[in-house]
Parts: sequence; C-alpha cells; structure tokens
Amino acid sequence: MSLIQLIHVDYSIGGPLLLEQVDLSIEPNERVCIVGRNGAGKSTLLKLIAGEIHPDDGEIRVQGGTRIARLTQEVPQGTAGSVFDVVAEGLGELGHLLARYHHLLAEGDFDALGDVQSQIEAQNAWDLDARVQRIVEELELPETADFADLSGGMKRRVLMGQALVRAPDLLLLDEPTNHLDIEAIAWLEDFLKNFGGSIIFITHDRSFLRSLATRIVEIDRGNVTSWPGDYENYLRRREERLHAESQANALFDKKLAQEEVWIRQGIKARRTRNEGRVRALKDLRNERSERREVTGTAKITLANAQSGGRKVVDAKHVTQAYGGRTLLRDLSTTIMRGDRVGIIGPNGAGKSTLLKILLGELKPQEGEVTLGTGLEIAYFDQHRSTLDDSLNALDNVAEGREYIELNGTRKHIIGYLQDFLFSPERARAPITRLSGGERNRLLLAKLFAQPSNLLVMDEPTNDLDIETLELLEELLGEYSGTLLLVSHDRAFIDNVVSSTLVLEGDGVVGEYIGGYNDWVRQRPAAAAAMARASKAQLPATSTPAPAPAKRKLSFKEQRELDLLPEKLETLEKDIATRTDAMNAPGYFQQDNAVIVRNNEAIAKLQAELDAAYKRWEELENG
Repeated sequence: MSLIQLIHVDYSIGGPLLLEQVDLSIEPNERVCIVGRNGAGKSTLLKLIAGEIHPDDGEIRVQGGTRIARLTQEVPQGTAGSVFDVVAEGLGELGHLLARYHHLLAEGDFDALGDVQSQIEAQNAWDLDARVQRIVEELELPETADFADLSGGMKRRVLMGQALVRAPDLLLLDEPTNHLDIEAIAWLEDFLKNFGGSIIFITHDRSFLRSLATRIVEIDRGNVTSWPGDYENYLRRREERLHAESQANALFDKKLAQEEVWIRQGIKARRTRNEGRVRALKDLRNERSERREVTGTAKITLANAQSGGRKVVDAKHVTQAYGGRTLLRDLSTTIMRGDRVGIIGPNGAGKSTLLKILLGELKPQEGEVTLGTGLEIAYFDQHRSTLDDSLNALDNVAEGREYIELNGTRKHIIGYLQDFLFSPERARAPITRLSGGERNRLLLAKLFAQPSNLLVMDEPTNDLDIETLELLEELLGEYSGTLLLVSHDRAFIDNVVSSTLVLEGDGVVGEYIGGYNDWVRQRPAAAAAMARASKAQLPATSTPAPAPAKRKLSFKEQRELDLLPEKLETLEKDIATRTDAMNAPGYFQQDNAVIVRNNEAIAKLQAELDAAYKRWEELENG
C-alpha cells in the first residue's frame, strides 16, 4: 500500500500553475529523485508531501501512521545547543526534556535531576533517550560539541540525525550534498542505501543521483511524470519525449498558420466561409496560447583574453601551516597554459589556502611561487562576495556599461543577461530576491563578461540545475585558457579537468592524471607502492603495478557473453514499454494493488538489467 498519494494536485504562487494535476504515489522502500529546472517546483513538491503547505486543488492521502521527516537545504535559524540537544529536538517536547536531563547530569545538579527523571519515567521515554544515543553513534557525531562550532558538513549530518530520530517511514531530503565534501557525500550515499524507509530527494549531484535513485520523478512546466529505473534510462526516455513533442508542436503550428491564411482571404472566400472551421480556428488559437514552452537553456559565452606565457604557475617546496597544523608540506608543482587542474580535499583541509598561494595572494611560509606573464584572472567565489546586494542583477554585471564586449562581438547588457535566463524584469530586480541558483547564474554572467586566460572556480556547481551544469561543462571544455577548479561534484570534476591536486592529509598533496575517478583508481596502487617502499626503506613511488593478464573465457562463458547484448536489449524494451504505460492518462486512477504490482515488476526488471550489465563487464574484463 502506498505511503502517500497525490491525486490531481494543483498549486500556484501566481501566474501559470507551478504544479498542475499532479498524480504521484510513493511506495515503501523506494528512493525517488525529483529533477527539474531551477524554479520548476521541486522544493514546493517536497513541502506539499511534508504537509507544510496545502494544495490549491486536489487531494493528498497519507497512509495511517506514516511518519514523515524533512531535511531542508539550509540550517534553520535559531538552531543551537549541543549535538545531543539538536538531535533530540526532533522528538519535540520529549526531546527538550531528554536534553535537560543530560545537561543536569553533566552539571551534577542531582536535586533537579530527580524531578526530570520522574517526568521521563512517567512518559516511558527512556527508549527515546536510547534512540537518540544510537543515532548519535551511528552518524559518528560529537555528542557534547556545540552545534555552532561545527563545520557546514557536520551541521548537515547533525540535522540528518534530528530527522532520523523521528524514525520516519519517509525521509525528504532537499539538496543533501550541498556544502559536503567528497568523503562526506560518499558516507551519506552508503548510509542512505541502508536506510530502512523510503526516500524522496532533490540533488544536482549526478554521481549521487546515479548511485542512489531507484526512480526519477520529473517536473516540467507544471507536469509531473514518473520514470522507473535509473538516471540513464530517464535521460534516454526524456530525449525521445521532447523530440516527439517538438514534432507534434511543429505540425500543430503549421496547421494553425494555414488556417490563419485562410481566415484572412478576400471577400469571395468570406462569403463561403465555413462557420465550423472558424470555431475550430478559435480553438486552435486558444490551445496555442495555453501552450507552455520548454524552459530555455542558458547561452553562456566566455570572454577570452590573449594568451599569456607558457608557464602559468611554478611552485617549489611550498610549506604552509596554520594553528599548529601543516596544510601543505614541501609541495612542488608546475601548471602550464591550457592545463585544467582540479583541487580535491575534505572541508578544512586547505584548498582555499592552496588556491591563494598558487595565485600569489598569499606568500607561503616556506618555498616560493612564480606566476607567469600576461595573466588575466577571473575568479568565481563560492561565497558570491563579488556580488553587491545593494544593486540589482543588471547593475552588478553592467558596472556602468550599456554593452558587453565578448570576443570581438558587442552585446547589449539586457540581451547578455537573457542568455543567462534573466528576463528584463528579473534583471532589474534586487538580487536579494534571487534564488541560490539565480545568484550563481548571475555570478557566472559577471565572471564571463570579464576577459581572462586563467579561470579560477571555487565550488561553481552549488544550486545550479543539471542542464546548466552540463552547459557549463561544455563551455569549460572549449575554454582556451587555464582552469583551476575546486569542487565536490565528482561528475563535474571528471568531465572538466585533466589532472588533480589532492590534499591527502598531514600536508601531503598528491598529483594525479585525470579526474576524480582516475584518482580513485590510482590511489590504491599509490598507497600499496608507498607501503612496499616503506618496508624496504626505499623512496616511495606512485607507479602502479602492472595489470594482471586477462583470463581466457571458457566456451560456456563466451557463449553467455555473445547472448548478453540481445538480453540487455529485450530488458530495456520491456522497461520502456512499461514506463510508457505508467505515463498514460488515468494510469493512477486504477486499483492501487495493480500499481504496486507494476512497480514491483519494473523494479525486478531493472535489477535483472543491472545484473546483466555487471555480468557483461565481468566477462569483458576476463
């Protein structure tokens, strides 16, 4: 039986409906990812499911006894106290009572302690105290630490504990990877895979999405559609749907244009005019006026400066310590013109310090850094400090200019901002009214209007929707200058950089060819080589061991490999057919038991498909 059902739900915040005639069911043990452009209504849908807001029309049914917990994008204002206090707050008044008990116990105030203990016993709440303790241990939280002193990533983990302590059947997560480093994201993935309830989450992190989601729910122009299976299946099916929609719209527009020509014909034609045809034309006009076009894609252009010297940065034997901790130890590296370098490391490891040293903004305590000639640097700041909140979007980018020069082309500032999906009205709005994604797009617009040959990007992916991320990747791929990128987005790193500098702890900075996954592949080999060198008391080398020879397949295995492509194709077609049936009008109006059986059948087929692909990879690799 469904945990929650949305039936013909409408919701508006002015203008066209943000969500229109939404039919959606969430089943037990699902992990559903909601995707869509910035402003499409993803967070609004989560709030509707959580019961924080109510639909304008339609119905939301929640199965009796279903507990729902929601983790928001930002840390709620006023969150304070110890880690135990904040986690226990998820239990409401009983949580406050348990927190008071632990404070009195720590202070040794046994007179007041007895009264609180009696209240806990009267409400049989000791099992809840044990639950809080268990959550704190499972999430590896510092129980007595002050919440205000924690890093952004650890605060998110504490708030996750606050949601989990309610023992929810349905967990709602809005951009849970924001402000987390790669290690924390990997931990969160593993934790959520083992979570016993259902999860609905919003994320722009494609690696996280691919690893976790068992179903994709898309919001597009108010319509909500469900796509069982993995993210790759969703991408294929979405492209097919958009292509079919584009063709249907073209045929419709052609017919409308023909009818408009007919209605404007001369007096002779008007005498024999068919009134039914006139009424049909009115219907066509109404239908065309109500069509909601696909949201535009940003048309990002980057202003290139003339090339500087061949050598961009040359760092020799750099050492930097802070607060008694060595962040960089004897680092030597050379960055050449055209290099695309990713900087990876945990929060607080020293990535920003490394950037400042490489850019010459901070003189290292030991060693030296030499910058190349003719450098023109453009800097994307994750804190968006280069935006002036007292100005609107237009004035932030224009800086008194009416036109922007882009690689020899002159463009009006309003047209330039429209390329970044800012309407003239939105461009003149105070930036305090812009969403996180809009502020990031505005910062990109400001940054890319500045000619550069060295582009420095510190966490550029936060709050950007996936379509804009992919466009940014494409743009950076065509950038002729040098790129320094700090990011926790594994897919973005893989798609953009050609080498990585990894802060590996105790001041060690490893240098690797390739992106994130290349580093992961090289890291075990490097560690093993270092261990062997340490035992032999020889200098360590990061040269990986030669790959083992590929095993020859048996006759039976070769036969299995030959048949797998046909099996994969059959499974994919079956999943696609069933998915189309689920997107048909009226699908969710049938008996709930039928819907559950269909969901289970698709999940089984998807598991079969995943296993087949895994087996194919095993046989291919010998």
